Amino acid sequence: MKSDILVCSAWKAEHDRPVYTLSSTCPDCGADAENSAPAPFNPEDPHGEYRRALKRRARE
Repeated sequence: MKSDILVCSAWKAEHDRPVYTLSSTCPDCGADAENSAPAPFNPEDPHGEYRRALKRRARE
């Protein structure tokens, strides 16, 4: 899943706060920009089956 908003990959070392951009590089330092959002779920989640079963039971 790719987000439209990217963040500078070197912001912790180069900037005092995160630098967000829509381009593939940071406008301030020129470093690569990376996806700013975490993945919505882990496909290898060992407890995902149980979590989904609980949600199904709660809906019924």
